[in-house]
Amino acid sequence: MKYMSQKILFFIIALFAAMTINFIIPRMMPGDPAERILLRLGGDIDENSVDAMRIALGIDQETPVISQYFTYLKNTFTWNLGVSFSYYPIPVSQLLATSIPWTIGLVGISTLFSFIIGTWLGVYSGWNRRKKSGTFITTASLIIRAFPYFWLALILLYVFGFLLGWFPISNAYSTSEFLSGWDFVKSVIYHGILPSITLVLASLGSWILTMRNNIVSILSEDYILLAEAKGLKEKNIMKNYAARNAILPSVTSFGLSLGYIIGGALLTEIVFSYPGVGYMMYKAVTSQDYPLIQAIFFIISLSVLIANFILDFVYMYLDPRTRG
Repeated sequence: MKYMSQKILFFIIALFAAMTINFIIPRMMPGDPAERILLRLGGDIDENSVDAMRIALGIDQETPVISQYFTYLKNTFTWNLGVSFSYYPIPVSQLLATSIPWTIGLVGISTLFSFIIGTWLGVYSGWNRRKKSGTFITTASLIIRAFPYFWLALILLYVFGFLLGWFPISNAYSTSEFLSGWDFVKSVIYHGILPSITLVLASLGSWILTMRNNIVSILSEDYILLAEAKGLKEKNIMKNYAARNAILPSVTSFGLSLGYIIGGALLTEIVFSYPGVGYMMYKAVTSQDYPLIQAIFFIISLSVLIANFILDFVYMYLDPRTRG
């Protein structure tokens, strides 16, 4: 109970710290955001227009900063995230509602597949580290991990998209025809194959090497030697003794990866013009859309905190020592 109370308190403090930083950063940016937006929109930059824009952004000089802060907290908790300037007059919450599912679908499934495949390959290569198959997996994972993932995305896009024409090179589904039902699902899967392969390959090497090193580090532990002395089957020792204890650090990394899923794989979504949060964040930054930038950073912070919060309880289940 004490462990859970500490984690809940930490979650609340971290959430308010993230929201406070999110409030401060736009106000520390050089220049006047209101004037920049009016210039970009081609509007008049007289004093009245600038004041009106400052009020819309919640940074007007007449209102004390502390009042702006509490208004910001209230609006955030009530999901009133303002109106996007680059997609005016669409509310920011509506933009996030349309982009988050695409990112969760693409990055979430890819991360899960990469973790499962990488973990089991890491267990196998660590347990069979002196065999050719184990050495091959380790070498291949080192080579894969050395590739920058945006470079990998460009290679796949060029070879399988432009040269061979096997897969589409942009968008999350076909926009050239009206699709519904199963046809729409098939189009989404078809468009998501190349970005998914990119994300799986890009992170597979790290999962393999992490799990392999964990397995190798515990092979000389007493409980492994005792299990071998008892004559248990090798497969049983690898699965129930070695893998179960070695997976704890990987679970921590997986939890952090889940938190960053909402942020999307920025470069992958840009390369494939995939309509996720990462692609939207890129457009928001390039167009200086402050309400949208602020909302995306808040969503990313919140998702990382929630993932860590859930991870603490999963860790407590896997390792009973943490309950003390």
